[in-house]
Amino acid sequence: MLLMKLQSKEKFSFLQLAHYLARIDNKYGEREEEIISEYCTEMGIENLDSFDMDKFSLEDILKDFKSEASKRIVILELMILIHIDHSFNINEQILIEKISESFGIDVDDVNDYSQWGKSVAMLYEVAKIFINEKKKLH
Repeated sequence: MLLMKLQSKEKFSFLQLAHYLARIDNKYGEREEEIISEYCTEMGIENLDSFDMDKFSLEDILKDFKSEASKRIVILELMILIHIDHSFNINEQILIEKISESFGIDVDDVNDYSQWGKSVAMLYEVAKIFINEKKKLH
């Protein structure tokens, strides 16, 4: 819903950032993969065939987000990815702190965004259950 508002270059940068975040806790699982796939569908772009953690430059990627709205969208959407596996790993926390500091976003806002991301992640899981429920015969 929000990712559509990003500029084209920002979408590709966001995808790289999402892949980096998903792997920073050394647990890239099915839930993260599914959310990243959803991000790609929403943005209308192809997912990356591979991602090299060693070649990723956080500083370079963050420079691609120019507007205040884009920066806030990035953090909001990353919070869904963080909370989809029901754990907020220390490496993820450190990364979000670096991103929000670079973007000049207040820690109180980031905490609010985290709560929002946790809620959206939970609702996403509930929606999957609803979608996969078999019709009950009366």
